[in-house]
Amino acid sequence: MAGRLRRLSHKRHLRSKSHSHTMASLYPFYHTSEQLHSQLTDLASTCEGMTLQSIPSDDGSVNIDVVNIKKPGSTPINKNFLLFGEHARELISPESGLHFIQSLCGQTDLKDKAQQVLQDSEFQIVVSGNPHSRKKVEQGDFCLRVNENGVDLNRNWDEEWSAAPPLDPSDTNPGSKPFSEPETKLFKSLVSEYKPTNFLTIHSGTRGMYMPWAYDMDHLAKRNQPQMMEILKTLDKDYCQCPFGAAGREVGYSCPGTCLDWVYDKLETPYSFAFEIYIGEQYDGELKERWEEKMKEGGSFFQLNSHLGHEHFKDFFTEHPSCFVQLKSQTHMKQKLRTPEDCFVQFNPDDEETYKDTVENWSKVYLDMANMVANNLRKDKSAVVQNATVSGTV
Repeated sequence: MAGRLRRLSHKRHLRSKSHSHTMASLYPFYHTSEQLHSQLTDLASTCEGMTLQSIPSDDGSVNIDVVNIKKPGSTPINKNFLLFGEHARELISPESGLHFIQSLCGQTDLKDKAQQVLQDSEFQIVVSGNPHSRKKVEQGDFCLRVNENGVDLNRNWDEEWSAAPPLDPSDTNPGSKPFSEPETKLFKSLVSEYKPTNFLTIHSGTRGMYMPWAYDMDHLAKRNQPQMMEILKTLDKDYCQCPFGAAGREVGYSCPGTCLDWVYDKLETPYSFAFEIYIGEQYDGELKERWEEKMKEGGSFFQLNSHLGHEHFKDFFTEHPSCFVQLKSQTHMKQKLRTPEDCFVQFNPDDEETYKDTVENWSKVYLDMANMVANNLRKDKSAVVQNATVSGTV
């Protein structure tokens, strides 16, 4: 408690001194867009097996930094595509992406774990998926979620896309048509060419770990459903202690047009996940307490039914809305967040200690996730060979 009070006092001191409300002046431990690019450029010059490309959209309106990392001499069975920063105000998402890349390059305390993971896994990483709007956030527009055209990039994918935004259109505008936006067109091209075996999109504003479906309220994903649930269950126990499971089943609110569902369905990617990695300190204790209470009340039900959409969890998600799990009765969180500062602390750590804890914790999650997917893929491959041998087709 004393440490928290000291941090709050320090933050108030910083804000009282500053006449600027930019990210750099209020939260100097975050990286500006230029600093992110510079860090990636430096890493690419020294990190074995890493390449960095700045890829322009078809219309030339936006450039996206894309990192590839593959350990020289390795033969990875698992190809991971990680998409950070679709929503501009979720600054901690790209920050965790940078820390993860630093870990893969041996520049953090996770270097030994990372080197083991790189034996069986390679990575393609979009660190900052909404660069134009991110720059506006860096200048103090801390509530901005959408891209420069006012479109929610995580409602613009061609998976049960709907022209009618289900919530506040200033935050969830799906665009004029699927893949109307230069960013999502570029994401589609990248992920389609890469053909990942594992896909992950990273968000903030609550804490949760999800798998398909998000658009549908009635069904669970079938392909690799038990395996995905087991991965989420294990990661949740070790790192999150937060809601995990299918994103939309019977919750009462579809989330059409998400990358989570499109990649899983259209590309038939074996594993597809969405993680929400941070909620403001003032909300987090209540979320954890309520989640533990819900699991004690209905944990056996949850383990049997493997979804979050049952009536048992409805009041929980009313109080703790998710980007992927939402309720018809919810008012949009933007209506509750009255100031830019409110938005910042909802979506991002506002002290350096919590910031460091968050990026390190979730880098561990990304590494463990990749390792578990690789192990599952190897088992699947072994089973196919075994079956073929038994049937005499080898």
